[in-house]
Amino acid sequence: MCGAPKQGGALAGIDLDTQTVIQGQVWHDGAPVAGAYVRLLDATDEFTAEVVTSPEGEFRFFAAPGTWKLRSLAPVGRGERVVEAEVGLTETTVVLD
Repeated sequence: MCGAPKQGGALAGIDLDTQTVIQGQVWHDGAPVAGAYVRLLDATDEFTAEVVTSPEGEFRFFAAPGTWKLRSLAPVGRGERVVEAEVGLTETTVVLD
């Protein structure tokens, strides 16, 4: 079982002056996708982390500043998104095909 924290929700207690947070939602056909796997890959496509989306399709990663690829997999489809994360909050949406 994964020890990942609950996905989504408030950012209370997270110091966005010192931490890099990548968060967002996974969508398909205009609706959030619960239970989708979201992988965080570095600039060389190396696997770094994986979480499962919340019932609202939300995910969150704590990462270093830089270029990251988000790859989402679910029974309804797949999607990818590249983000440039800096210290603070980077929000995005991954749309499944």
